[in-house]
Amino acid sequence: MAHRGEIMTVYAAGLVQGIALVTFPAAGAVFTSAAGYGLSNTQYGAMFEPQAIMAIVASLAGAGLTVRLGAKRIFLAGLAANLAAMALLAASKFVMSEHPAAYGLLLAATTCMGLGFGFTVPALNTFAAGFFPGKVDEAILGLNALLGLGTALAPVFIALFLALGAWWALPILAGFFLLILLLVSLPQVLDEGEQQRSANTDASRSKFPPRFWLFAIFALLYGVCETMNGNWASLFMLNHVGANAVLASVALALFWGMVTAGRVFFAAVERWFPETLVFRVLPFIVGIAFVICACLPKSAAIPGLLAFAVAGVGCSALLPLTISFAEKELASIARSVAGGLIAFYQIGYGIAAFGVGPLQTHLGLALNIIFGGAAAAAVAMAVLSFVVAGAEKQNPEKISNANT
Repeated sequence: MAHRGEIMTVYAAGLVQGIALVTFPAAGAVFTSAAGYGLSNTQYGAMFEPQAIMAIVASLAGAGLTVRLGAKRIFLAGLAANLAAMALLAASKFVMSEHPAAYGLLLAATTCMGLGFGFTVPALNTFAAGFFPGKVDEAILGLNALLGLGTALAPVFIALFLALGAWWALPILAGFFLLILLLVSLPQVLDEGEQQRSANTDASRSKFPPRFWLFAIFALLYGVCETMNGNWASLFMLNHVGANAVLASVALALFWGMVTAGRVFFAAVERWFPETLVFRVLPFIVGIAFVICACLPKSAAIPGLLAFAVAGVGCSALLPLTISFAEKELASIARSVAGGLIAFYQIGYGIAAFGVGPLQTHLGLALNIIFGGAAAAAVAMAVLSFVVAGAEKQNPEKISNANT
C-alpha cells in the first residue's frame, strides 16, 4: 500500500501538470498582440509543433524507458522538463521585443513541455493504477479530474495576472509548484506496483493489432477537436467576437472547466447513462459547438462563452473513454495501447495547433469558418464511435486474443 504522502504527490502533480500545459495557450493574447510578442497566427500555431512532436516521441518511448529506468525516474524527468519549460517561458519575457530570440525561447519552452507531458502523464497514470489496484478506474478518473482542473485554472490565473500587468507570473508560479514537487518526490519510493511493472514489460514487447488503429484514428480526430477549442478559443474571442482579453480567458476557462466537470458527471451517472451511449452522443455535442461558433456574429460574447462551454461538455469524457475501451478490449497490451493513443492524440493536437494559421494566411479563411470546418472531424468521430464502442458487449479478452 502506498504511503499517503506519495499519493498526495502524484495527484498534486496531475493538478500542476494541467496548469503548466495550458499556460501557453492561456497566454495566446500576449503572444499575438502587438504590445506583446507580435506573433502572427501562423507563428503562434507553429510554436506548438515541437510540443506535439516531443510529446509523441515521449509517449511512444515511455513504456520501454519505464522498463529500463523505472517509472519514478521517468516521472522526475518529466517534472524537470516541465520546470525547464516554465523557466524558458518566463525568461522570454525579458527579450519579448527581440523577435528571433524571444521566438527561439518559446520554441525551446514548448519542446520541453512536450517532453514533460509525454513523460509525466503516463507515469502518473501508472502510479495511480498501482496505488489502487482494486479501484483502477476510480483512481485514474480522480487523477484526470485534477489534471482537468489544472487546465481550467490556468486561464483564470492568466486573466488575474493580466489585470495586474504581470502575465509572466503564471509560469513563475507553475515553476515554483513544479520545483516543490520535484524536491518532495526525490526521497519518495513511488513504486508503480508489481501488476503495473508486468504490464509495462508486456507492452514494451508487443505490437499493435489491426483494431488498435480504429481507436488511434478516433484519438487523432479528438485531438483536432480539443485543440481547436483549447488553443484557439482565446484568439477566436479576441479576433472574431471582439471580446477583451479577460473574456477571452474566461472562454478558455469555461471550456476546460466543463471538460473537467463533464468527466466527473458522466462517471457519476454511469448507472443511468451507460459509457457506450455517452461515447456516441458526445461527438455530436462537439459538432454542435463548432457550428455555433461558425454562425456567431461579431460582438456576440455571451453566446461565444456558451459555445465553448458546450464544446467542453462534448470533449469531456471522449479521450478517457477511448483509452478505457481500448485497454479493456486489448487487455494484453494495455500500457502500450495507452501510450500509442496519447501519441495519436498529440498528432491531432499538432494538426489543429499548426493548421489554423496557414488556412488563414494562404487560403484567407476566417477563424469562424475554420471552426465550422472542424465540425467535420466531430462528425467523423460520431460515425467512428459506433465502430469503436461496438465491441463493448463482447468479451474483451476474447477480442484481445483474436487480435494478437
